[in-house]
Amino acid sequence: MMQEKVIITCAITGNLTTPEQHPGLPVTPKQIADSALEASKEGASVAHIHVRDPKTGKPSMETGYYREVMDRIRQSNPDMVINLTTGPGGRFVPSEEDPKVAGPGTTLLRPELRVEHIAELRPEICTLDLNTMNSAGQVVINTPANVRKMARIIKQAGVKPELEIFDSGDLRLACDLIREGELDGPGLFSFVLGVNYGFAANPETMAYARSMLPTGATWSAFGIGRHEFPMVAQAYLYGGHVRVGFEDNIYMAKGVLAESNAQLVGRARCIIESIGGDVASASQARKILGLPS
Repeated sequence: MMQEKVIITCAITGNLTTPEQHPGLPVTPKQIADSALEASKEGASVAHIHVRDPKTGKPSMETGYYREVMDRIRQSNPDMVINLTTGPGGRFVPSEEDPKVAGPGTTLLRPELRVEHIAELRPEICTLDLNTMNSAGQVVINTPANVRKMARIIKQAGVKPELEIFDSGDLRLACDLIREGELDGPGLFSFVLGVNYGFAANPETMAYARSMLPTGATWSAFGIGRHEFPMVAQAYLYGGHVRVGFEDNIYMAKGVLAESNAQLVGRARCIIESIGGDVASASQARKILGLPS
């Protein structure tokens, strides 16, 4: 059943997209906040935030950068929902000499450190990755024990976790954590479609993922790269919410870079409205997500 109001989340900068791939990629806290605010004017009611070192453009987990982004968004648009990542810190790259020894590119952190900024800043939402999977020749590791540790800290902070689902095993783990009381049900889920060795970006996979959700769960879905806009339409038609942004895709069409996150959001809004949907305002999104106004 299609949603009466569709939430658009904009993933502003991500962890893997580089300034070399897109010269307009937001890097500094001001650029990230400004991009989120521009996206809000096109219909995004949620901003998904990663931060970067302003000098190098490389991913960062510095709490001060998150704080500045949040302050800048809230000063201009206090209604916009802020969703901070906890994804960085889960990547393992085995060394060539000894695969059990971490090589260059490994980012593994203690789970407590991956949610340190959540406990301190207390955004409305934060992501919680449940995947352990191959990724670009490397491995992302989120063991059930570490996910439980992160979930407890998120819960103690009063933050709603958005459960990032890359494959069916992630959904089974999420349902187990809800049954155990580690996570509150029925849950907020996000299906990640189109990552190699994870969920395929097609209607059959999305329908299968939806069928595994707890009754009453709220969910969204998004496609990576060229799958971004087709999955916007598919998620709406299947009753979910949507996400776009430079974290997931930097193109409007093959070989045509998007000018901004706002342009991607505008296209998503056009797709939703052209097939009969209505985009949620920030205040409506808060009501749907069970967040305070």
